[in-house]
Amino acid sequence: MDSLQRNLSRFSFLSGSVAGFAAGKQRTRSAFILSVAACAALMVTHSLGAEYPNRPIRLIVPSAAGGGPDIYARLIGNEIGKQMGQQVVVDNRPGANGIIGFEALARAVPDGYTFGFMTNPFITNPSIYLKLPYDSAKDFQPVVFQGSSTFLLTVTPSLPIRSVKDLIEHARANPGTLSYGMLVPGGPQHLAIELLKVQTGTNIVPVSYKAVQQATMDVISGQIHIVCDNMLSILPHVRSGKLRGLGVTSLKRSPAAPDLPSIAEAGIPGYEMTPLDGYLVPAQVPREIVMRLNSEINKALLLPTVIERFAANGGTIGGGTPEQYAEHIRSQTAKWANVIKAAGITPE
Repeated sequence: MDSLQRNLSRFSFLSGSVAGFAAGKQRTRSAFILSVAACAALMVTHSLGAEYPNRPIRLIVPSAAGGGPDIYARLIGNEIGKQMGQQVVVDNRPGANGIIGFEALARAVPDGYTFGFMTNPFITNPSIYLKLPYDSAKDFQPVVFQGSSTFLLTVTPSLPIRSVKDLIEHARANPGTLSYGMLVPGGPQHLAIELLKVQTGTNIVPVSYKAVQQATMDVISGQIHIVCDNMLSILPHVRSGKLRGLGVTSLKRSPAAPDLPSIAEAGIPGYEMTPLDGYLVPAQVPREIVMRLNSEINKALLLPTVIERFAANGGTIGGGTPEQYAEHIRSQTAKWANVIKAAGITPE
């Protein structure tokens, strides 16, 4: 705080000199004021960075407690909290395809004490909704790419379908008779099957649920036929025999289920649905604080316990710079915008 006070005192002195400059030309005076303000902002930012963090940090997670995003966010939040010497408090803001959580993050004070977990709907919402309460491109700064999740395509054991090829043939021979469980439009459970439909020319009917667990139970009981969800939640049902696993949505097989082929390998070349996870901050957070968070999260992602946890759940570790993450977001946003258009999904 002494450093910050000294910097603010320097700013007060410089501000006083501005008043004495009033006799000069107006354009010169304005330029001088802007220069003084810029210098003061840099000095304050430096002081903030030197002290950051000196109190708990809030991590907004745009999904309910206990789900995959919450589990991963708490894992990383706990590790970076230990590294930085401050508690990271998870703030769950579920609902509206992540919109509630993303809006809360966009409106947070940009002081580095609030950051957010980015789930896949962040990149698909702009193509699903005509109006959002935030601007995906302008209201946030990417911090770091955490990684991607692998989903698992499953069917009810009551069907005579034992492979991806069987599923495609059955769907083509019986158009509109197979159904799949989804949550909100544009969610990964929805787009995983829509991408499959686009690439195979099949007609599989969506059935909406409030929770993917309800959809999973209905597939187990045979009331609907297909569910595609993250391996963290669905693999135990496959291992118990309650669901039949057909393939994983990553381009290659997952170490978490090496006996299951990728959907691309099993008959749909190029198929890939690996939802992105990562971290964002409000747009005006100082760069040095963004880089501090980036550094701490990158360190956490290299911990053996974190790597093992991700691998066991079919996840892939990311990492890298904010710029690399920003480019990843842009490319994936463009990809899924094309899929959404091809699937005939109309923005709401």
